[in-house]
Amino acid sequence: MTVFIMVAGVFTGAHVWQETAARLAAAGSEAHAVPLTGVDAGRPAASARIGLETHIADVVAAIDAALDREIVLVGHDYGIHPVLGAADRRPQRVARVVYLDCGMPQNGVPALATVPDQALRAQLAERSQRGDCEGELAPPSRDEWQRWGSTAGVSEAALDRLTALAAPQPLGTLLQPLRLTGSAVAVPTTGVLCTRNGVSVDLVQRLVDFGDPTLAALTGPQATFFELPTGHWPMLSCPAGLADALLRAAAGEGHRLRPTGAQPAHLRPFPMDVPELPRERRGPTDLYVPDAEGPRPAVVFVHGGPVPAGSRPAPRDWPTLVGYARLAAAEGMIGVTLDHRLHDIADYERAAADVTAAVELVRADPRVDADRVALWFFSGSGLLTADWLTKPPLWLRCLAASYPILAPLPNWGLTGSRFHPARAITHAGTLPIVLLRAGREAPQIAATVEAFTTAAENCGADLELIDVPNGHHGFETLDAPEETRPALHHAIRSVATHLTS
Repeated sequence: MTVFIMVAGVFTGAHVWQETAARLAAAGSEAHAVPLTGVDAGRPAASARIGLETHIADVVAAIDAALDREIVLVGHDYGIHPVLGAADRRPQRVARVVYLDCGMPQNGVPALATVPDQALRAQLAERSQRGDCEGELAPPSRDEWQRWGSTAGVSEAALDRLTALAAPQPLGTLLQPLRLTGSAVAVPTTGVLCTRNGVSVDLVQRLVDFGDPTLAALTGPQATFFELPTGHWPMLSCPAGLADALLRAAAGEGHRLRPTGAQPAHLRPFPMDVPELPRERRGPTDLYVPDAEGPRPAVVFVHGGPVPAGSRPAPRDWPTLVGYARLAAAEGMIGVTLDHRLHDIADYERAAADVTAAVELVRADPRVDADRVALWFFSGSGLLTADWLTKPPLWLRCLAASYPILAPLPNWGLTGSRFHPARAITHAGTLPIVLLRAGREAPQIAATVEAFTTAAENCGADLELIDVPNGHHGFETLDAPEETRPALHHAIRSVATHLTS
């Protein structure tokens, strides 16, 4: 018999697992939700010093109580930290670790690193540096749960109950580093991803393809994945679906990622024939200059992300970016690619500064008509359009975007930041905007595009939509060339028209 030992996330106790546990039991398994010291009503704190190690001890005790049966550890949100700590102490007892809509904690890194609210994360980090690690973090009010993850699918009654039973989170559990010896590295794993919270199997595959070394193990035969089309609390929004995924995970089922040796999508050839112009490297930028007289208008292509630091080849050398730049040169414009430092969702501030600096470098080039520049954004860099939409400079003649993310995803902790194009569009005035929209976009990204287009329509923005009806996110290298070429040709001509009119 399989025994599921489940550990809840911040502010939530064993009560959140009630319906999921009942379904697991009905299927013939045992299910135990671990009461965490200082969080659950039934596990009061013996002292004020409650840290991550306290909760690891709680999980180890649950493992020891399960005798010799097969154990599957399930960690949701913060709960993955004590789960991994316990698996490290009892590796021979654990048959599988399930990561339920959470990150991949690393040795020596506290759970604070996974707190989605970036402003709060910074405040707590400063407090930790001062050595002030005692006390509690107050739970969110009913309207504040979205700061911790998408509540999509959670009923009003369930949200009321979640709020009523929420408990303060001991700060030491977030600030104390996770200590792992590596003894559990061979334990099989399963990731259960909640797509309406912004994470999907496709996104994880892309990150693996970028060469992030921390994700390399996810391509092994003992790592599987499931998706649930819901928000961050599937035990409340779809307990039956979650129970089914857990049972299948225990049986070794699930999607497996493509090995890193296969050619990743972002390195496949560009779908259009473009001139083989050489690049001219100027610091963080590459220029592709057409054979034409006089200063020329320029198009600056801003790659998406986050892209892991050290990813090789660097984004400005990807076939898609090089292809776009050469396509612009074929239309008589100077095509520009650049590398910026969007390596993590916390990096938007410095990525924005990198793009601004690169644009100024390009405008200072004597071959560039400094008064005729377009910016073209991709995927995750779509949030960077907000600054240019809020106060468009006169020299910015057009803003284009391909399959962009146009509002922060629920688990990014950027809701209150300035990087919110769906809000910034109301300030764009007469700036022409060319948007390439993928018909088969991931639902969580498509929702941000819909919010943007609705806001653009309401404020009368100059928005041109170019649809790729059967296109996926990253359609240039994922989809058949005949599906994408018409849209690319249309888009580059529209941008050229705005730059030369």
